[in-house]
Amino acid sequence: MTHGGRWHRRRRDVLKAIATGSIAGATGLSGCVGDPEEASGEDDEEFDTVQFGVLEPFTGEFADLAKERNQGTKLAIQQVNESDEYDFEIEYSEYDTQLDPSTATQRARQAVQSDGAQFITGCISSSSALAINDFALENEVVYTPGAADVSITGENCNEYVFRFETNTAQIAEVMAQWTVDELGDRIFYHIADYAYGESVLNEVETRMESIGDSYERVDVTRSDPGSTDFEAFITQISNASDETDALVVGMTGADLAIFLSQASERGLQDEVPIVTTTGSFRAIRAGAGEGVYNTYSGVRYVPSIETGSNQAFVEAYETEYGDPPDNFSRVGYESIRMVANGIREAGSRDPTAVKDALPGMQHETIFGTNEFRECDQQAMNPVWMGECVEPEDGGDLADVNLLTELSGEEAAPDCEATGCDL
Repeated sequence: MTHGGRWHRRRRDVLKAIATGSIAGATGLSGCVGDPEEASGEDDEEFDTVQFGVLEPFTGEFADLAKERNQGTKLAIQQVNESDEYDFEIEYSEYDTQLDPSTATQRARQAVQSDGAQFITGCISSSSALAINDFALENEVVYTPGAADVSITGENCNEYVFRFETNTAQIAEVMAQWTVDELGDRIFYHIADYAYGESVLNEVETRMESIGDSYERVDVTRSDPGSTDFEAFITQISNASDETDALVVGMTGADLAIFLSQASERGLQDEVPIVTTTGSFRAIRAGAGEGVYNTYSGVRYVPSIETGSNQAFVEAYETEYGDPPDNFSRVGYESIRMVANGIREAGSRDPTAVKDALPGMQHETIFGTNEFRECDQQAMNPVWMGECVEPEDGGDLADVNLLTELSGEEAAPDCEATGCDL
């Protein structure tokens, strides 16, 4: 289904289609894979529309997170289309990836090869995002992922992938520093057994090891994505609590909400501090209820921050949807806006021209001035450490108290350490 305003062509594009004998496919000229001049017209300064494919797990364990990201995406598209700063409009179609890499690839192929998308965005699951990384390179389309696994802009990076989502290395930097300073360095890990969970383990542990000589991995347990019974893992963690300074949990979505609820019922927070990577997400706080109280979390975003244009974003989002934005809302929002800026700068909807314009380009964002840095095309986002606490207003949703902050420069790993070779 196509959204986002009118679909119209300039007369000379249609004439070109007739001249090349491709008038039957004229509605697919924008974004077809192949010759960039055919995709965008020889004089791209006259293009009117740009086609995006929005790939999200609208069904499955991450559906609530996908909804948030999708709402941020749609708000940004609406603002671009209504703004006089852009001389083009964004059209888009939505595709359900169902948290499955092969399904995500099939949907991306439909978006690009059948529906004419020049740009694709989405995929909260790291496994799916990594599959789309490869697809974007093979098909020469610009991709803005929604997942956090380091390798997306690390060892599996490529010139067509630009990420506004804060990656695991950035959030691990603030988590590791704060945990060692405030709790200790004897760490038990529980992770989801897929790319994201392993990324959390690797990134947090690497930083723990570099901070001091006394770091100890007490143990690590792994659960399958989509698990609903964590009793055996909680028992194992509890049995090791006397020799553990903190439990680091590398999970997200419904998995984390269920884990925290079950851990709370067992009183695990009273035995060992729980440190999460995504417990501050609104959907997880809603899903876990009281289970998230008195736990700690790396924080990518909360609506209360006074940075850049964030408060204007919060106001616009609440007006449109009736609720405040959350992490994935801002990821969808700025992923669209930054790519739109790249299209405007390039004067072209040709993805190859846009991917050349974006690296190092300065953008005014909800975090202030930001960029996809040239060495790995990762956004330079600030990060925080926070504590999830009982809400002061007596509501059902835990508050997030910010404890410490690192700037984008402080949180980002050195280019040499990313594994990215662009």
